[in-house]
Amino acid sequence: MPENLSTILDLIPKHREALQPLREILLANAMMLGEIPAPTFGEQRRITFLGNRFTEEGLQRISIDEVAGNCMAMIPGREGKRNILVCAHSDTVFSQKVDHAMSVTQDTIQGPGIGDNSLGLAAIATLPNLLNRLELQFSDNIILLGCTRSLGHGNLGGIKFFLENNTFPLHAGICVEGIQLGRLSYSSVGMLRGEVNLNMPSEYDWTKFGATNAVTLLTKIVQGIQSIPIPTEPKTKIIFGSMNTGTSFATQPTTASLRFEIRSEADGMVTELRNRIADLVEEVATMSRTDISLTVVAHRKHGGLEYNHPMVKCMRKILATLDVKPHIEPSVGELSELIRQKIPSVTLGLTTGQHKNEYNESIDIQPTFNGLSQLVALLKSIDGGYCDDE
Repeated sequence: MPENLSTILDLIPKHREALQPLREILLANAMMLGEIPAPTFGEQRRITFLGNRFTEEGLQRISIDEVAGNCMAMIPGREGKRNILVCAHSDTVFSQKVDHAMSVTQDTIQGPGIGDNSLGLAAIATLPNLLNRLELQFSDNIILLGCTRSLGHGNLGGIKFFLENNTFPLHAGICVEGIQLGRLSYSSVGMLRGEVNLNMPSEYDWTKFGATNAVTLLTKIVQGIQSIPIPTEPKTKIIFGSMNTGTSFATQPTTASLRFEIRSEADGMVTELRNRIADLVEEVATMSRTDISLTVVAHRKHGGLEYNHPMVKCMRKILATLDVKPHIEPSVGELSELIRQKIPSVTLGLTTGQHKNEYNESIDIQPTFNGLSQLVALLKSIDGGYCDDE
């Protein structure tokens, strides 16, 4: 008979302590994965390592697909009538050229991408060992997936390919991120990622009155975007991700690029802001007689579970048992594709950390065991039917 939800919650502290001996295995997986560069579209070596770990654990149906390069494996359930997906993205924002050496202390691991998302992927790799340690076998099959092509121009290509070609009907999904512990994402926010690319024509007359350069024009576009009114309801924001232009002190810059992201709880607002920015870009291009283009890199729609959905309720109770305050935030990651496929899912974080997506990114080791016991409790709750929407 499946445990009741109260029993699952009561066992969380016991499981947290029982997982302490797995510290070295988890840290080894996190550090070895973290030291393998994995920029978007360059995750092959990291995925191969994950596949080897699955093989060492004796999992079933291990495969790396030939198109997207995702790595999948299955932990078979007692009955195997349903399938629960546990996934983590394998790519990071750091290029092959960045030094990926990890440094570890008694309390932390520091290195590029350790929290986003080497630790999340390490949890996927360690999960079979973790369940063996707790002597747990679920009724449902657990499908483990290391996703590729998640970030930036990857536009969730890995999870999209998996869901379009998956032959195992998914009952529920859990997306695992290294940081932050307490994260509770159960909806997808409306989102658009865009790039503005500017090129001065080779015949541009630098001597004419009013002649300008790429820095000035890009600044004008940024100022124009900042002047667009942003509503407080629905919650909406524009994030400037990066600006690139210029090469030296005395050289007129002729190219420039801007990356930005629009997020809103209303799809219509995302479209409206995109159109406003497109008009602004066209105006600056026309006035300056410069080649300026706006490219949409990624687009997500708003949707997801409700706050009172049983899976969300279970997650809130699990976090309360751990004395962790939930941080509710919408997702633009793998969760949004699971939502699009109408698969009840959440995204959770494993531990606390600092300096996300910076070279000195770091994670705190000890809170990870809260995160892992959280993951186990949610899996048990899904397997026991306590996250099903009646």
